[in-house]
Order: sequence, then C-alpha cells, then structure tokens
Amino acid sequence: MKQSLQTAFKSWIGLTLLVIASLIAIYLRNGMDGLNLFIQQWPLSNLVVTLAATTLTWLLLGVLLHLLANEKINAKNIFTVAGFFLVMFVYLNILRERFRYGDYAYYIEAATALLNNQALPDTYLYLPLWASILQFIVPLGDQGILAILWTVNILALGAFYFLLITILERYNFSHHFAAIATVLFLLINAPLQRTLGFVQVNLLVMDLIFLSILTYPKNTLLSALTLALAVHLKTSPAVLVLAFLLEFNWRWLFWFAISFLVIAAIPILTDGITPYLDYLNNIKILTQIPDTNFHDTSFDSFLRFLNPFLGINILWTRIMIYAAKAALLLATISVMIKNIRGQSFTNDESKMLNAVPPLFIIMTLASPIVWDHHGVFVTLSFLLMLKRIDTPNLWMWFSAAYFLEFMLPSFDFFPWSYGRLVAPMIVLGLMWATASKNEPSSFFVKANDWQAESLRRLKPPSYK
Repeated sequence: MKQSLQTAFKSWIGLTLLVIASLIAIYLRNGMDGLNLFIQQWPLSNLVVTLAATTLTWLLLGVLLHLLANEKINAKNIFTVAGFFLVMFVYLNILRERFRYGDYAYYIEAATALLNNQALPDTYLYLPLWASILQFIVPLGDQGILAILWTVNILALGAFYFLLITILERYNFSHHFAAIATVLFLLINAPLQRTLGFVQVNLLVMDLIFLSILTYPKNTLLSALTLALAVHLKTSPAVLVLAFLLEFNWRWLFWFAISFLVIAAIPILTDGITPYLDYLNNIKILTQIPDTNFHDTSFDSFLRFLNPFLGINILWTRIMIYAAKAALLLATISVMIKNIRGQSFTNDESKMLNAVPPLFIIMTLASPIVWDHHGVFVTLSFLLMLKRIDTPNLWMWFSAAYFLEFMLPSFDFFPWSYGRLVAPMIVLGLMWATASKNEPSSFFVKANDWQAESLRRLKPPSYK
C-alpha cells in the first residue's frame, strides 16, 4: 500500500510539472491568446475563481498524497487531518460555483479612492488599514484583486480550522472531540458561507483573535500585536481588550498600545490623517440611518423597523437603541463576572479565558450594523456551551439558538430574520444559568472520555 501511495504521489508531481511546463511553452509561443484556446468560461462562472479553486484543490490533493505516502497520518491526527481536507474540499467546490461576490467591491472602492487621494466612500465602515494595504494592488484590476482576496480567505479558512481546534483544546476539549466539533460546526454554517461568499475579512479577524488568545501569556508581544491588528481590520474586537485588562498584565497592555499606534501610523504614512476622519464621519452617518434592513440583525435595524410601523419618533427609537445596548452591556458584564468567579469555562484561574466567551456576544451585537455573516464572531460563545448545558430544557434552548444563528439560511422576512439577534442573547442567558455549576456537563465528560477510548482502540493504518 505504501509503495502504491508513493507511486501516486510521484505521478502527481509528474503531472503537475508537465502542466506547468506546457503552460509556459504555450505562453512563450502564443501569449495569452494561446492559453485562451485551452480555457472555456461557463456563462455562470467566474473564471478567476474557477482557476483558483481548481489550483488549490489540486495542490491539496498533492499534500494529502504526500501525507499518506510518508505515513504522516496516524491514530493521533487522523480525525484532524481528515476533517481538514473534508472542510477544504467542500468549501472549494461551493465557492467555485459562485459567480458574483459582494463586499470585496467596497474594499476595492475604498482602496481606489485612497490611491486617487480621494475621501473614503461612505460604504467603507472600518479603520483605514485594510484599504491602505489594498491600494497597492489596485492596478491588478477587479479580477486580480478578487483572485488575491478570495485565495486569502481560503487560506484563512484553513487557519481557522486548526486554530479553532487548538483553542477548544485550551478549554479542555480532547483533541478528537475538538476536531469533530469543529468539522461539524464548519460544514453547516450559514454565517461562514456568507463570509466566504462575500470575501469578507471576518475569518482574518477571528484568526488574529484566536492567535491573541492562544499566545497569551507566553508571548505577550505577539498576543497584543495580533489583537491590535484585529481591531484595525474590524473595530469591534476592541471590546475583547477588557478580558486582558482583568489580568492586570501591564506588559501586555503596553505592547497592545504600542502595536495599535504603530499599525495606526501605516495609513497616516501612506495617506495622511484624512482616512481616519473619513472613518469617523462614516460611522456617524451609519448611526443616523433612518430605515431598516432585514439582513442587518442589529438592535438598530430591529427598532428602526418599529419606527414607521408603530409611528414612533426617530428620536425615541435612537434612545431605545442606546438603552437596549446599555442593558446588553450590563448583562454581559454581569455574566462575565459570574463566569470568572465560577471558572465556568476553564479552571486554570485565567480570568481572560473565562471572560472572553460573553464578550464575543457584546462585540457582535453592540455594533450599529450586524450582518448575518457576523455570526462567525460568536463561534466560541456557542461551542463552549457544550461544556455547560446538561438538562433537556437547556439543550432545547441551546439547540434553538444554534439553529437560528448557524443553520438557518439568510432571508428577508420580519421578524424571523432577527433570529440572529435573539440567538446570542439566548446563549448569554445560558451562560448565566450555568455559571454556578462546578463541573462540566455530563455530555462533555462522556464525549471527551469516548474520544480518549476511541484513541486507545484506533490502530495506525498498515501499509504492508
């Protein structure tokens, strides 16, 4: 078996080199016109995405054959490796079928504006770092930028897979249980599909946040730097700084402040202070929007709908919005304190690890606009509840929240589309209800024990 796999891997290398050589030869002889003779574009496909998906799928096949041929897959990592390839192959096929992509166009618009010394458009709602970086690839054109950002998102998905497994292990999940939970979570996940389908930066943000959590406290500089980067990509992760403040680690706070300022200086060096003023102006405009959008599952959008429907003055609507967010903030802080005292999610006396899960909820819902793809931000809040819920009643509530957040497709029907507003608050309530439990749920204990028993019984594959 081993010899057959080595032969297959060598054949893969040979075919890859043959394809590369043929492409070079055709291009040198006939230029792009020659290459176009060998490529057909289906009417409902994006050629750049099709080529990127096919290339990455072929490269992943080579990696898989290499791992098999060199006996790198064993009983300890078989679930993780198999899950990784399953997730990647599935999403590469799903995303290849799309021929229209969304939010990357706003990134291009903002980057182009900076390149032309113009103001950031009001559709760009982030700190200017991302647009400042992307302006250097604007000359590649729409399709060139899409190819780069699409590929970056696929790589971010692969990193997210391994980082989520690792962070669940940090919260005492067994390796196999963490791998299986991650695979099941990623395969049926509407916010994740929307993130990838719109070429959003959410996965990059989550990768940076997870790196920040995982590297703390061993590497305070890297932990602080990665969270500072996440804040510059999407402002909302700034809420998570509170979890680190609770540690009273002044060295981490120092490095975070320095990292944040150094990163902030990059757009200033390239485009001056104006992009930051544009950002503040765009945020101000965002808070003044009078209408609603059923894909926007924020308090703002929900309560603005009631304005014309019930005849409520817009001033009172805005007061209700701020009151709702203040109530959510107080509830989150209360749950966070209770989780810290009860060491709800981990008993290693880390205030940060126990404070982060509820903070992800306020990080998501406090924003003036919460699109359905923002659900990836509450990943940890939901998955860690597998450690806490232990009664049929709590399982019913958790299942309902999970269905509303991750399994229900995106749609435009009031009030059901606001299920993604309700779902995180249900989980926040479950965190409060289970915070006083001293032991993890029986489901979690049995799942971890089952995985340990499976590992003992699973034998490495034989190649003889």
